[in-house]
Amino acid sequence: MHAVRGGQRDFSVDSADPNTVRLRLDIAYDGTEFSGWARQPGRRTVAGTIEAALGRLFQAPAQLTVAGRTDSGVHATGQVAHVDVSAELVSGRLPPDKLVRKLARMLPSDVRVLAAREVSKQFDARFSALRRHYRYQITRAPHGADPLRAREVVPWGRPLDLGLLNAASAALVGLHDFAAFCRPRPGSTTIRELQRFDWTEDGPLLTARISADAFCWSMCRSLIGAVTAVAEGRREPGWAAALLTAPSRSSEIAVAPGHGLCLTGVDYPPESEWAARNLRTRDTRAPLVPPPE
Repeated sequence: MHAVRGGQRDFSVDSADPNTVRLRLDIAYDGTEFSGWARQPGRRTVAGTIEAALGRLFQAPAQLTVAGRTDSGVHATGQVAHVDVSAELVSGRLPPDKLVRKLARMLPSDVRVLAAREVSKQFDARFSALRRHYRYQITRAPHGADPLRAREVVPWGRPLDLGLLNAASAALVGLHDFAAFCRPRPGSTTIRELQRFDWTEDGPLLTARISADAFCWSMCRSLIGAVTAVAEGRREPGWAAALLTAPSRSSEIAVAPGHGLCLTGVDYPPESEWAARNLRTRDTRAPLVPPPE
């Protein structure tokens, strides 16, 4: 049953409650004015902004589980999250298509929920994911980034060799411990499977495509920083790959600017495989040591 508080019904939910349903949300945002995805007290974040709007619609606090937390300034065109909500609410006044239209009027112009649909509770935006896809864009134009794209393209004033970029990037593909490329999180593993890392050229614009089963904190931007150092000739061709043997975060890597990075998509298996994928991912991502109290 739903309680009544202050004249409003309490639609707070428990994910194990059979009277709740799970919604998958597909999300896009311009990360320029956000302090990343994760909610932080006193800061404008993507999660905080969407959750506040959902809370007003649901008449109760809403908590999103996301496929991949993006850093400050990083954009997304294909972010995925899920939220649990009262089944009565969804079947009544807020079906998914209506929810999207209402959120379009409530959210600021730099974030949008593109689609919403009901899914089984075996779907987990984070743990059901097979891989995440990112794009990083650099321009070598002498005038810098075009004004209409300046929020998503990084001007690069130093020469970059495309052949060296691709060679250094290809050497990092595979299942490795990316400790040198990740900011540490207590108790978390830094072992990841980098499945794609390559560059294409379109005039002065260079675009990297990066895919992995998951990414640790600042991994994408550290990868970009490492391979561009090689492509500029500041490091030897094998330097980036040699970092894979480092046991911890390397101070030699200059992290690339956040605004060139965009989460473009998240892949999931068929619905029949969600539960098995959740178990496998949770086992893989289990802390190596207990987290601090």
